[in-house]
Amino acid sequence: MKFWEVLKVAFGSLRSNKLRSSLTVLGIVIGIFSIISISTVITMLQNSISEGLAQLGKNTFQIQKFPAMQQGRLSDKIRNRKNIHVEDYYRLRAMLDEAKLVGAEQWQFGKLFKSNWDETNANVQLVGGTPEAMVTNDWAIDSGRAINQNDMDHNKRVCVLGTDVAKKLFKHVDPLEQEVKVDGLRLTVIGVFAEQGQMFGQSRDNFVATPLSTFQTKYGKTSRSLNITIMAHSSVTYNSTIDAAIGYMRTIRKVAPGEENDFDIFSNESLISQVGQITQYVRLGAIVIAFIALLAAGVGIMNIMLVSVTERTREIGIRKAIGAKKRNILFQFLIEAVTLCQFGGIIGIALGLGAGNLAGKFLNAAPALPLDWVLTGIVLCVVVGVGFGTYPAWKAANLDPIEALRYE
Repeated sequence: MKFWEVLKVAFGSLRSNKLRSSLTVLGIVIGIFSIISISTVITMLQNSISEGLAQLGKNTFQIQKFPAMQQGRLSDKIRNRKNIHVEDYYRLRAMLDEAKLVGAEQWQFGKLFKSNWDETNANVQLVGGTPEAMVTNDWAIDSGRAINQNDMDHNKRVCVLGTDVAKKLFKHVDPLEQEVKVDGLRLTVIGVFAEQGQMFGQSRDNFVATPLSTFQTKYGKTSRSLNITIMAHSSVTYNSTIDAAIGYMRTIRKVAPGEENDFDIFSNESLISQVGQITQYVRLGAIVIAFIALLAAGVGIMNIMLVSVTERTREIGIRKAIGAKKRNILFQFLIEAVTLCQFGGIIGIALGLGAGNLAGKFLNAAPALPLDWVLTGIVLCVVVGVGFGTYPAWKAANLDPIEALRYE
């Protein structure tokens, strides 16, 4: 029997048992769907991170009190760390000759800003920063000017607006030299930042920057920890600058030799690494779910194929009697098993891509097609089909034609 004839017979058999075939396919669909949907979301997240790495400027890292990303509850030792104070910043800046720039910043979240025309929601981020922090954070200016050292030295009540805030408060007015209010503090607008877009579905333009000295005069110097942002001279000196900063910071904070750092280093690379660790666990969970679903589906395929062999015993006997060889029968039943799996796999891939991209839409991430996992899904379907279809196919191929013809 020719290859195409075997295929035709196999597909004909599947069409004649639609309900049975559909139920068998369901397990494959669930298994492949779980892998593809989660892999799609993870790919979209990773792409979003790569596109948003301007969160810190080039060759820049940050020293902060707590880890940037937290998995589970922080230990008591980490939660009891001392705040990083402005005095620590000034000492580090004086010591760290290896760095190109050393800046500092403090944040207040959930702030409501008002102008003479409108007010924002209570979700604006207020940052007090040094002039260096404007550069190390890669906050480009669209109009006006950035915060300078004169603003810092004289506690000037000035600010630079993110584009979201500027559009909300000054729809039809030039915001420069206008006044905004927050917590009773009046600030004169000296500039507007260039638009930065979104990261993880959150706007990076919904913030206002003011001099660190002005910020601390209003909110206090010691009540919250500040972040120190450091820019290396180049990618060549980047790692050595991090090492030097860690050493100086340990000295400043009197960390004994052999003890862990009582601060954390945050960089674009560490962000990618931490997100990678989290997504690895999520993907592992999806693989476990898929393995269980595919295993159950494989057992179902084997059982249904065995039932099919029994029901078609006489048919197999007739085919053998008119010249079909063992390999033809074996090949036919294997094709039926693999076809069932591939059909379920295609449905699972399509549904997984759709669901994954739909979920990623809520994160405002660009659509993704994880080709490596799509190919993995296709290969898995073939493996399941061959693995669980081999025994029924072997049993069908080895039926005695005389006994098979007698079967009623």
